[in-house]
Amino acid sequence: MAREIHIQPITRIEGHASIQIQLDDAGEVRDARVNIMSLRGFEKFIEGKPAEEVPRIVSRICGICPWMHHLASNKAVDRCFGVTPPPAGRKLRELMQTIAHAEDKLLHFFFLAAADFVIGPDADYAVRNVIGIAKANPELAQKVVQMRYKTKMILEKFAGKAIHPVAGVVGGFAKPMTEEDRREILAQMRELLDFALFTLEFAKEKVFPPYLDAIQTLGVIRTGFMGTVDDDGALNLYDGKIRLMKADGSYTDFDAQDYTDYLGEHVEPYSYGKMPYAKAWNEGFSLDLEEPKGIYRVNTLARINVADKMATPRAQAELEEFRERFGRPAQATLLYHWARLIEEVYACEHAIELLEDPEICSPEVRTPAEPKAGRGVGCVEAPRGTLIHDYSTDENGCITRANLIVGTTHNIGPMNMSVKQAAKSLIHEGKVDEGMLNRIEMAVRAYDP
Repeated sequence: MAREIHIQPITRIEGHASIQIQLDDAGEVRDARVNIMSLRGFEKFIEGKPAEEVPRIVSRICGICPWMHHLASNKAVDRCFGVTPPPAGRKLRELMQTIAHAEDKLLHFFFLAAADFVIGPDADYAVRNVIGIAKANPELAQKVVQMRYKTKMILEKFAGKAIHPVAGVVGGFAKPMTEEDRREILAQMRELLDFALFTLEFAKEKVFPPYLDAIQTLGVIRTGFMGTVDDDGALNLYDGKIRLMKADGSYTDFDAQDYTDYLGEHVEPYSYGKMPYAKAWNEGFSLDLEEPKGIYRVNTLARINVADKMATPRAQAELEEFRERFGRPAQATLLYHWARLIEEVYACEHAIELLEDPEICSPEVRTPAEPKAGRGVGCVEAPRGTLIHDYSTDENGCITRANLIVGTTHNIGPMNMSVKQAAKSLIHEGKVDEGMLNRIEMAVRAYDP
């Protein structure tokens, strides 16, 4: 008999969603969908607001990655007003974003994803969580909490607020960095780099190996990818060209200001979330598992796929090992976790590079700006993917129109595909158990939505 299975809510993700699985009369999966019914509405909330106020408003979109919304918004307003931050102001913005990335990756790997691998996908849900992780390895759990606390306190002590930041301002940054600040943060980031390297080795030796078969099969789909690279083709989280790569590895680079020439936005009736697709490929939109059209992915795996290299030495060595194992572009969905830890190493290394640059302590951190009419697109790489803020302003510098594509939004279509693939591979003749359903959730958790 045909029936529906509901997973509601999806657990251990940072957003809110559910899964609907439809079985046919034989108990085989006919369809599976990720339903996202949350309405943010910020594109309308900010209309009429003075543009310089918007970076402080949009940080409320996400309590997990407020710095990325804050800085993408600042970059968009900079472009609306035609102002370029001085080098120190730009570097302070990038430093805060990079430290926020380092903290976020610890959050996802240890607090949300690790229970599936350390405790096991078939374990009772009462222990398959961060508390179970802490009981299984209390010393490691204590260290994780300490490292997350350090990164949060760096942001709070220097920039005033770790969550809902205000330090980024139109034309640059609100305050310069002192030599004392620089030395203190540098020491802490070196300690965090050591922990990032330990975490990656720990995962490669003890966490991932038992699940290599699952990594190659669960939720695996074939898509394109998108991320940001610098002029040398190296991964960059703060600025650069957007690279849109097809599944065969061919790619096109474009400026964020021109994103509407390359990306379209599709809507399905079962979700409030938009589903962006590669309009530039001229193939339309389809989530068909065998022949998807216009579908690309973002986030950690996408970023290391599109990048020719990593700009820091230890992350580059890890990327070379990763590519030797899995190729380029790697398509296995669960590899997002591995890529996330490579990016953690990069974030720590790059933060150290920024802090070792004496220019970061320059007192010149802001270029004066005057409100005016214009259009600006600000883009950064959020932990969950390429984040786009697109604003238009009137002659008084007030927002007249806004379009936002949040990192997770790019991956809504691919998440639907991964869930459907996982459900079809696991559920047969109507037989379902909790372990199967958790594995289907794992296909979503890999994207860290």
